[in-house]
Amino acid sequence: MDLLKGFIHSIESCGTVDGPGIRYVIFFQGCPMRCLYCHNPDTWELRTGKTMSVDEVLDGFYSNLPFYRSGGVTVTGGEPMMQMEFLTELFRNLKKHDIHTCVDTSGIMFNPNNEISMNQLDQLLSLTDLILLDIKHMDDSRHKVLTGHSNERVLDFARYLDERQIPVWIRHVIVPGITFYKEYLQGLGRFMAELGNVKALDVLPYHSMGRSKYESMGYDYPLKDTKEPSKEDAEAARKVILSAYKAAKEAPG
Repeated sequence: MDLLKGFIHSIESCGTVDGPGIRYVIFFQGCPMRCLYCHNPDTWELRTGKTMSVDEVLDGFYSNLPFYRSGGVTVTGGEPMMQMEFLTELFRNLKKHDIHTCVDTSGIMFNPNNEISMNQLDQLLSLTDLILLDIKHMDDSRHKVLTGHSNERVLDFARYLDERQIPVWIRHVIVPGITFYKEYLQGLGRFMAELGNVKALDVLPYHSMGRSKYESMGYDYPLKDTKEPSKEDAEAARKVILSAYKAAKEAPG
């Protein structure tokens, strides 16, 4: 009997931007970060949402399995690695059927000083095909203002994934007045050049679609005066990052 339960916010049956192919996307409940531009504040609190077993979560996936053969399953949130035991069991189930698995994470749960945590992480990574790593900001002090946390664990997690040779897609959101500066974009490019496992880069423009959620939950929306950048802005930022990445890769020594 499947007694292990997870806290699930919602499930999207046809994801097209959360990894390769068509994805079954599971939104986990709970996140330790408080990103100013978060559009899912309703995923912050852990012990809310739907309490579901692995079989219940995956029922909609397996009942439509042919639809996902070129894709797979992506877990996001929230922060899925807050529920490590449930997440690992979920992926263990999927790997019995050779399903492509992907974790969309901030990396904030990485704790190299905790042996138990690292053992759990290694178990998860042995079942993981791809990590979508959201790098919020390259400047540590500004990262703290943006998310409430240092970026030290995030960057260390990226390096650990490189050591383990786990494929990574880097994700970065450009926010005018916060992350949309050449120096920070170049810093991200140079950091990516230190890694050998980066397979793709997604640069996403900030949007305010979560504003109504804040209002309905009685929260003040912190970026109400922030202009939304265009897709062209995002593409320009991507070019800056990749230019710095290329220059660092080609630099002697």
